Amino acid sequence: MTQPDLQKEPETPATSEGVDDFATLIEAGKKGPSTKDFGGGALERQSISEQVANRIMAMIKSGNLKSGDRLPTEQQMGIAFGISRPPLREALKALTLMGVLESRQGGRYSVTDLSPSRLVAPFNVMLSVAEYDVHEHFEARALVDLELVRLSTERASPEMRQRILKLARDGRAFHDDPVAFRLLDIEFHQAINDGAGNALLSALAQGLYDVALDLRRTASNVPGVIEISVNQHCDVADAIMLRDADAAVNAYRTHLEHVRDTTIQSMSDPLS
Repeated sequence: MTQPDLQKEPETPATSEGVDDFATLIEAGKKGPSTKDFGGGALERQSISEQVANRIMAMIKSGNLKSGDRLPTEQQMGIAFGISRPPLREALKALTLMGVLESRQGGRYSVTDLSPSRLVAPFNVMLSVAEYDVHEHFEARALVDLELVRLSTERASPEMRQRILKLARDGRAFHDDPVAFRLLDIEFHQAINDGAGNALLSALAQGLYDVALDLRRTASNVPGVIEISVNQHCDVADAIMLRDADAAVNAYRTHLEHVRDTTIQSMSDPLS
């Protein structure tokens, strides 16, 4: 694929912070695109903006660009990549939506802190606006949450295990208080995620937890639902205390099935 040249513009000396990181890209831009430059794969099928986004991502992965680094101006990047501004801006916009870049005053872009919560934020938005499918939702929750439970059983500190157990048992006081239980429920699940010691999985789990909260809020108002959930929380916590990963996973799976079924009931209830 032939990349369009940047239209003639006065060149700005590449002295700004971050420009040195693009030295190799400037040379690559002079030579034209190549599969090797972009890291391999059938890149001829990718748009110019996709190739540019992938190249910036590759620089971040390799450490040439790090959190807080400010990218060169659009003009300088256009020279480095040998392209015009429209596809460059499209690439920068895509990386911004992904949470990788952020736009600062003056139109300069910088690399974000790359925290899991920031990178998963677009994923959360996508889930919140997508047509809801309860079965897909809980299938995804099972894949993520059950692994977190297993990891928490193996990795959680004694103090964290005690917190998980306390939160589970404290739920017994809220059988008739749905609002208080929902607050406690968030803390219980987050404690398990924290105990797993994997920030990215935890962020994914939180995003999935936040999907369809209105339906689960309705379900928690049904008499008896909270009591069942609290008992299941205690079963999970007891297994984590005993470091019995299989028992913890099985207990959590039972809990997810209960939450799924009551969510489906809320969806079909004309009064919900």
